[in-house]
Amino acid sequence: MYPPIEPYASGRLDVGDGQRVHWETCGNPDGRPALVVHGGPGSGAGASWRRLFDPAAYRIVLFDQRGCGRSTPSAADPGTDLSVNTTGHLVADMEALRAHLGVERWLLCGASWGSALSLAYAQAHPGRVSALVLFSVVANTRREIEWVTRDMGRVFPQEWARFRDGVPAAERDGDLSAAYGRLLNDPDPAVRERAARDWCDWEDVHVSLAGGYAPSPRYADPVFRYGFARLVTHHFANLGFLTDGQLLRDAGRLAGIPGVLVQGRLDVSGPPDIAWRLTRDWPDARLEIVESGGHGGGHGIGERVVAALDAFAAA
Repeated sequence: MYPPIEPYASGRLDVGDGQRVHWETCGNPDGRPALVVHGGPGSGAGASWRRLFDPAAYRIVLFDQRGCGRSTPSAADPGTDLSVNTTGHLVADMEALRAHLGVERWLLCGASWGSALSLAYAQAHPGRVSALVLFSVVANTRREIEWVTRDMGRVFPQEWARFRDGVPAAERDGDLSAAYGRLLNDPDPAVRERAARDWCDWEDVHVSLAGGYAPSPRYADPVFRYGFARLVTHHFANLGFLTDGQLLRDAGRLAGIPGVLVQGRLDVSGPPDIAWRLTRDWPDARLEIVESGGHGGGHGIGERVVAALDAFAAA
C-alpha cells in the first residue's frame, strides 16, 4: 500500500431528505478520478482506503454513505429515519457527488457491500464509470443473506446458536435480519445495546476462514456497533432494496466497462461464486482468486487490488 496521505479538500453535500453526505478528496487534483465505495452498509470510509491508490496518479474521492461515518444524521441515533436510506438513495447520492465535484467519469473501487453498491451505480449510470475494481464481491441476493444469517451455522454452529438465540424464540425460524432490526429499534436502550452486540459478534465470526483472523476493534465502540448493526439489518431485511438477483441479471449492462474482481477462496461471508457468475455476463471483467484470502483486504487481496489500480492508472 502507498504511504498515508491527507485530504486536500472535504465537505458535506446536502443531498436532500435532511441528509448531508461527508466527502473528501486526496492525491492529485488533476489525476484520474476514482471513488471509494465502502462496505457495511455503515462502515464509513476509513483513511486506509486512500493508501490503495497511487497519489500521483489518482484524484481519490471518499465519501461516507448516508447514516454513517461523518455524514449526518447518524443511524447511531435511534431517532434517525432509515426510510430514506435505500440503495436507490445511495446511488443518487453518488451521482450528485460526481456532479458536485465536476467529474465526468470515474473508477469505482468497492468491497463487500461496497461492491454491490458499485455494481448498482454502474448498472444505473454506465456512461459515468471508467472502470471497476471490486473485492470481497457480493450481490445482496436472498440466497446470500440466508447464507450469512443462517447457513453459516453449519460452519460455526456454537457461535451461530448464540446469534440465533439473540432474538425471541418465536422469530428464530424466520428472517433473522428483520428480527434483529426490530430489536435494534426497540424503545429500551438495553435491548438495543444487546442486539447490537449480538449482531456484531456474529459479524466478527462469519467473515473468514483465513488463518490468523482477529476480531475487528471497531465493534468495541458502542456508537459504531449500534449504527452499523442498524444499517446492515435495515438493508439485509430488504434485500439491499434490490429485486432478488438484480445485480447478477443486469451484469450485461456493464459491457464495455473494464473490471477486476478480487476474491478470497476462503471468503465464506462472500463466497467466490457471485464474482464468478458476474464475469459470465460481463466479458470485460477479470476474476482473480486469492487462494489464502478471506473477506477483506488481507492475505494478499490488498496487493492484488493495488496492482489492479496501478494498471488502470498506467492505462
